[in-house]
Amino acid sequence: MALYAYEAFSKGGKQVQGVLDASSLTSAKEQLSRQGLFPISIVAATQEARYGFFKRLFMRGVSVKDKIIFSKQLAILLKSGVPLLQAFELLIDQFKGRFQAILISIKDELKEGTSLADALIKYPKVFDTIYVQLVRAGEASGQLEAILERLNEYLERREVVKKKLKDAMFMPMVQLVLAVIITTGLLVKVVPQMAEVFSGMGQELPGITKAMVNIADFIKSHYIGLILSIITSMSLFFYWRSTPTGARKIDEIKLKIPLVSYVTKTNAVVQFSYTLGMLLEGGVNLSQALDIVVGVIDNRTLADTLNEARDKIVKQGNISQYLKQTNIFPPIATHLINTGEQTGELDKMLLLVAKNYETELAEAIDKLTSALSLGMLVVVGIVILCIILAIALPMFSMGDMKL
Repeated sequence: MALYAYEAFSKGGKQVQGVLDASSLTSAKEQLSRQGLFPISIVAATQEARYGFFKRLFMRGVSVKDKIIFSKQLAILLKSGVPLLQAFELLIDQFKGRFQAILISIKDELKEGTSLADALIKYPKVFDTIYVQLVRAGEASGQLEAILERLNEYLERREVVKKKLKDAMFMPMVQLVLAVIITTGLLVKVVPQMAEVFSGMGQELPGITKAMVNIADFIKSHYIGLILSIITSMSLFFYWRSTPTGARKIDEIKLKIPLVSYVTKTNAVVQFSYTLGMLLEGGVNLSQALDIVVGVIDNRTLADTLNEARDKIVKQGNISQYLKQTNIFPPIATHLINTGEQTGELDKMLLLVAKNYETELAEAIDKLTSALSLGMLVVVGIVILCIILAIALPMFSMGDMKL
């Protein structure tokens, strides 16, 4: 059964809308006629149309974990000799929410004779171009289960890298938030009280103590404005970063910070090599594979550079030569890629490059995390030292006066 969305008039002349299951468009019209409805339009609809607006709004999205489990289980079923349509029927009950609705729609399309790749392409937010193209190649070659296994590996490896990059930024951010809370507490509560005690004793406060007291007074007097300013500044920054101009500028800045630049370039090497190698191995032609790969690169500046190389490669060939000119790929990587071109095993060499530099990327991310954490500790240490001096110097002065 397929799903159809319809608009129709009732016998009373009222316009109604709805969704129904039918084996064909003709069957859908017959169902509406039996219900006393006069159809205006009937179109094939997605399974999600079955749910109301608010239910769709709160339906759980499709996670990478869902796609990994789906790819793995579908590959196992196909490898066991289960037909594709039956495999989908078995898998539908394994998922909930939006993904289940999508799988039901795909199953209905498969029943109508649509290829799996053509059914998947209707859900670009769930199944990206790489996924669809590899499935298409797998269907054409009769090796869909092997392709799905490779896709599953690809999704898992990409998720591991993303998680490591997120974790690299998470701990320093936590340290920064804690440092701001502790520092603000010391400034607003401790420093003014200590300064008041010393002033009451008729003691002249040192310059650093006066500065800290002034900062504390300013925070207490303008805390609402400061909070609003911080929220506004952060909102404007995130909005600017989401624009093409802002995103490109951030990407340019990343390439100017030594350790961040190394992580960014190494990540691009891994993304490019693994994706291109996987696509070529799956039977996608070089020109089409390069188009897909350039869109995978996270950094826009590096993507532009690789796009220029892509145009030269398509026109003149010799991948290693033009990749070397980008100044992104290390000499060892371009040498291995050149070897792959000469031996006719480019896909295998690209996958080898990706594997080797994945290890380097993991080590670089660990170094970046350590450097960021150390930098935060130094900044926090300097701020806390200033606060300690603001409290301690008047106490030392009192000791000198007694002597």
